[in-house]
Amino acid sequence: MRNPIGIISMQFTRPFTGKDLHYFQKAADLGFDFVELLVPEPEDRLKIEDVKSAADAAGIFIVLAARTNLQRSIASADAKSRQGGFDYIMHCVDLAAELGVRIVGGPLYGEPLVFAGRQPMPRNDHEIAEFRERTISAFSQLASYARSANVVLAVEPLNRFETDIISTTNQAVEIVDAVDNPAFKLMLDTFHMNMEDPSIDGAIKKAGGRIAHFQANENHRGYPGTGHIDWRTVMLTLAKVGYQGPISLEPFRRNDDRVALPIAQWRPPYEDEAPMLRAGLELIRGAFNECAGA
Repeated sequence: MRNPIGIISMQFTRPFTGKDLHYFQKAADLGFDFVELLVPEPEDRLKIEDVKSAADAAGIFIVLAARTNLQRSIASADAKSRQGGFDYIMHCVDLAAELGVRIVGGPLYGEPLVFAGRQPMPRNDHEIAEFRERTISAFSQLASYARSANVVLAVEPLNRFETDIISTTNQAVEIVDAVDNPAFKLMLDTFHMNMEDPSIDGAIKKAGGRIAHFQANENHRGYPGTGHIDWRTVMLTLAKVGYQGPISLEPFRRNDDRVALPIAQWRPPYEDEAPMLRAGLELIRGAFNECAGA
């Protein structure tokens, strides 16, 4: 079966509000099978029935991307922040169940760094162990909640500048294995893997059947094929581990290299990206289909 390939909602606009649901049809017209939708915030004014209707009309499905922060952090040493993390992830599960969505992915542990204005700080062995145990304990409870709703939580490692909880595939595998629940798996992103894993194909082999969602992103978050990621090797390794889940693209670094431009800041598109998105989609789809038959 062909792996579905999707595009993240912020490729088109952010915030993604009720007036933006027409982008579901645009994604379908570009050839994508699904949209990775950021979990709506109240100010987005997205009605569940409207989201379902727009997705159905476009003939696509949805994967949800959670938006945790310092106040939504199940790993936090602060009890209020931990509860905020619990409440938020349970909300994400409830929303997924209502939408008929199977996967909720992202850095579900919370504890962002650069995007929260928080600097990396040293921890002693005792503090490190406490963060680990809080993370495992919380995910063990949340995975059971997700399983009862027929939803899979897919935890994503982020690079060292974005978190200090789970940055490598090895760390993520350790947490998933400790939780040991089929409703708790991995989401891997080649953008982060390129920075933190010794080799991308080695990390995919390590993750194996634990992968529930895969993000195919260039080393510089440009359009697939414009960076140095070896897509044939990546897709061949995914095929070898038997991965049959969704693959999404997030090439939202725009083609702009002005000095002093804040590249880490999301920017809206200023040109028609359709040709580049189609080319990236066909590159990933073609590489996977070729390797799946190898």
